[in-house]
Amino acid sequence: MMDNIAYFLDMMAAEKGSSTNTIAAYGRDLEQFLVFVGKKDCEVDNGDIEKFVQHLGAALFSPKTIARKLSAIREFYKFLYMEKLVKDNPALDILSPKQEKPLPKFLTENEISSLITTAKNDLSFSGRRLSAMLKLMYACGLRVSELVGLPDGCINFKENQIMIFGKGSKERIVPVARGAIEEIEEYKEFRDKHLNGQKSPWLFPSLHAKSGHITRDAFFKNIKNLAIKAGISPQKISPHVLRHSFATHLLDHKVDLRSVQKMLGHEDISTTEIYTHVVSQKLRDEVEKNHPLAKRACKM
Repeated sequence: MMDNIAYFLDMMAAEKGSSTNTIAAYGRDLEQFLVFVGKKDCEVDNGDIEKFVQHLGAALFSPKTIARKLSAIREFYKFLYMEKLVKDNPALDILSPKQEKPLPKFLTENEISSLITTAKNDLSFSGRRLSAMLKLMYACGLRVSELVGLPDGCINFKENQIMIFGKGSKERIVPVARGAIEEIEEYKEFRDKHLNGQKSPWLFPSLHAKSGHITRDAFFKNIKNLAIKAGISPQKISPHVLRHSFATHLLDHKVDLRSVQKMLGHEDISTTEIYTHVVSQKLRDEVEKNHPLAKRACKM
């Protein structure tokens, strides 16, 4: 039995190039399974696997861990079946437990404010451009691909609106907060001086990128460095986190879900509904922290 595991793990290393950590984890998972079923050979049926899954669930293993162990069992029996070491593959119809989607990460309003303030302190062209991009992204919930490729004439300054070309070349018009509009107006004056008579079709041009505008990677690195300067862990921030923060903060301030859906450019409102779970969790945390009945020491 253990010889078959060693044979399988050798194949994983030689033919699939699996990492040392993956091979070690698969080895432990398979040994745990075969010890559980208590059979001298590897001939098991799908009932044995289902009982193992139930055992893991009762032992409070997470769905993610159970799914990983099942992956090891599937790969193992697929290998044994192809090598004709077992008559049937008992793992074919075994389903993994449903895993909950992780809630989107977001920054607090104070953290966003700190980032914007820190960016404003850099008076170089790169600093002014980053400040404008950060404020516009947070004001409108843009995807990073939408942000970096904004054309110069995308903003209607009279109506405080921006035209965005989203996924599938679909257009959407999003209102822009006045504070972000003013930031862009100041930035454009600074940008024109920086270009020194050169013309650019892009709102956020770059003299170094082949595309002519700042790249996604450059923006990603810039906001990571900005987070460090602002005293925020760089691991907490990414362009997507800024988009999540936009949606979460709007719902915090009672903006209706349909409006947030339109501004984010989601086709299906179920995609937007994930943010309501973030707000609900925040409300639960507040109740646990502040409600009199949540305080054990409180005498009613």
